[in-house]
Amino acid sequence: MTRRGRPVATALPVYAGYAAQGIGYAAVVTALPAARDRMDFSDTALSAILLGVCVAAVCGSGLADAVAVRRGSRSALCLGFLLQSAALAGMSLAPDRVVYLGSVALYGLGLGTVDAGNNMQGVALQNRAGVPMMGRLYSAFTAGGIIGALLSAALAGVGLSALNLLGGVALLQFTVALTGRIRLVGQQPARSAGAGPPARARVPLPRAAIWAVGSLVLVAYVLDAAVSTWSTVYLSDGLKTSDAVAPVGYAAYLAMVLLTRLVTDPAVVRWGRRGVGVCALVLGTIGCALVVAAPGAAAAVAGFAVAGIATGVLVPIAFAAAGQLLPARSDEVISRVNVFNYAGAVTGAVVPGLLGAGAALRLGFVAPALGLLLVLPLARRLPARASASPTPLLEGEPA
Repeated sequence: MTRRGRPVATALPVYAGYAAQGIGYAAVVTALPAARDRMDFSDTALSAILLGVCVAAVCGSGLADAVAVRRGSRSALCLGFLLQSAALAGMSLAPDRVVYLGSVALYGLGLGTVDAGNNMQGVALQNRAGVPMMGRLYSAFTAGGIIGALLSAALAGVGLSALNLLGGVALLQFTVALTGRIRLVGQQPARSAGAGPPARARVPLPRAAIWAVGSLVLVAYVLDAAVSTWSTVYLSDGLKTSDAVAPVGYAAYLAMVLLTRLVTDPAVVRWGRRGVGVCALVLGTIGCALVVAAPGAAAAVAGFAVAGIATGVLVPIAFAAAGQLLPARSDEVISRVNVFNYAGAVTGAVVPGLLGAGAALRLGFVAPALGLLLVLPLARRLPARASASPTPLLEGEPA
């Protein structure tokens, strides 16, 4: 990737940050059954643990904000990976519940810090390169998640606990933190760039625009959590598929998310964020509707795949838009938009299960469909064309 003919040498470390986060998250969630057996947790306890991770991640997003303002997003991201590395090592080696739960809480804090830090770095890299890049960066995250899940499955295939993978990922993330401290995108902290607290106070955060962009992130993660949590259960219990077929719905969804993210950046250049975002919302709604109305497994799997287009597109274009809302305070804007991620994840994981069970679980996918439709007016306010230079606010938002 170049800008005015010069290579952007920091691109690879930013891609590595997204990939390492994807591998780490996949390793954690696929190791939950092994942790349940080792620590004798109930399924209810596991649900509470996942909720606690989301709460801690919200705090982590705030931590990233505080560090980025004072020392730049590179420092925030490296701190997040160090926290995650320590947490993953603790989860892998935990001798009892106290150590494991403490490590989980630390992981949640690191998760939010890294999520926000990655997006800060991604926007900085995109601005430096002068072309859309968030789609490709998120494709690295998705690919990392697939790799993490496959590694966990491979360990299970040879009779090893998935918890062993956490130790290896801890080393990987520690390495990313050390190399990133040197090679990630360097940014002058806001408070040392002539924009001290008095100057910053004169430029308030665009709260309405943050809520608008954050709502796109929220519905994307409602859909993502609903599919990741319930698609296999629905195919197995609702449509009575075999154990071999039941996971195919989620696999088709992930494949489409990855494919979509690989083509999002050129699509944004060709049709603009507004056109791509609106199209993704419509297709995501159609995918959910197909799942709800599916007469059999094949139609449901196709619906999950089509729904993946929405998640694949909305997250990268929303964070790219967030980085342009107020360039002087972009890290703070991104950290606040990042919080919508966890609200969506909790909602998507919980609501479908409340709306039905067995065959009636299909009704659970009405919720993400309605969410996608409700944010259509917000997507229509995105810039019609991608621009290499930052734009202060969403179109239609007063400056």
